[in-house]
Amino acid sequence: MTAATDGGASSSTPTPSQHAQAPPIAAARQPPLKQKMALGLKSLLGSARRFATGEEPATVPDLASLFSPTDPAVDGEDCTHDCESCHLSYPRGFKVDTEDLLYGHVKGWSTHVIVATGKTDWVRDVADEKGSVMEAFGAATSPSNGRLMLSASNIPTPSHTSDYSEPTSALILPAFTVIENLTPAAVPLLISSYINHAPTSKSPLDPISLPRFLPLPTLPGAQQLLARPSPHRALVLLCSHKTRDARCGQSAPILRKELERHLRPLGLFRDLDDERPGGVGVYFINHVGGHKYSANMMVYRRPDAFGVDAVERGKLAPGEEVTVRSEGRKKAEDKVEESGESGENGNGGDDVGAAQCIWLARVRPEDCENIVKYTILQGKVVKPDSQLRGGFDRGKGLMSW
Repeated sequence: MTAATDGGASSSTPTPSQHAQAPPIAAARQPPLKQKMALGLKSLLGSARRFATGEEPATVPDLASLFSPTDPAVDGEDCTHDCESCHLSYPRGFKVDTEDLLYGHVKGWSTHVIVATGKTDWVRDVADEKGSVMEAFGAATSPSNGRLMLSASNIPTPSHTSDYSEPTSALILPAFTVIENLTPAAVPLLISSYINHAPTSKSPLDPISLPRFLPLPTLPGAQQLLARPSPHRALVLLCSHKTRDARCGQSAPILRKELERHLRPLGLFRDLDDERPGGVGVYFINHVGGHKYSANMMVYRRPDAFGVDAVERGKLAPGEEVTVRSEGRKKAEDKVEESGESGENGNGGDDVGAAQCIWLARVRPEDCENIVKYTILQGKVVKPDSQLRGGFDRGKGLMSW
């Protein structure tokens, strides 16, 4: 239940230009030889597994079907160039692989668990963090509804310490649910009574109906597991795991600062302890695979998260501004039910969790303005050919694996 790993040599990143959007990939483009060999071996092993199990081969949708790419005719000329006001940059010598084809090569997942640790770096494999909730997940029986991706994060713990003996919290995605009072001993119950019944990346966008309380008979009421909706409309996850790769530790703080610069004027930036409804939480997580493509960024979005998915910026009148809804359609607190169960994990009958996860790589500071404007706000991808690794769209029933 750990994230995929990667390897391979690095090559220099080209100097970013003002007009940095990559042209569409030509149909004849092939992966470099080293990647081609690795993919060939992976395909062979996959064919052998499917032959043994009778599993049908998966059909990966083309990237434009999964996530809409920006189009200057629809989205305006801003989508064709990088931020002109960005003054942040990566350290000299920050090099990543720019040759490999990215799309369609991440290992699929059903559920993503983000554990609050209050730290920005961890041992090489977070399941080896002694006494932690991550270690308990690593030792537990796997969920029955598909692969679980496990991430440690810098989300503050309730005690505001990094002491693993204290209860912590975790975020369950795509359910967009926060689990409180979580301890290593409670992990098996969380998997069997909650995660096994929660929506996955393959689930349709149906209202969530899950318990708000998960009783542990050996604990007093004040220490029972509690489930509540995440207050945010979108989440941005940045790999900061410098123990695995120094580039991740270098890139994450820079990208967070640049994302904040563009989100805060919109009233959307949410700091680590900011529980106001709506907005965008920006968190650091451990290695997700592919550090040679740093920086990796995962964007989880609720359906039409800010009410502007259908806006065509390129057709707005001169001077006309896009109106962003920071809190989405309803405030979470308005729909809490008293029965202990609800159609929205305490939010009411319309919460379906995250509709999309968009996984980007090779992200640089000058990309952040358009990532905010088009990806976080509208669910589109600005540089699909060079940056999109994969993800899912539950509304379309499509995944990149």
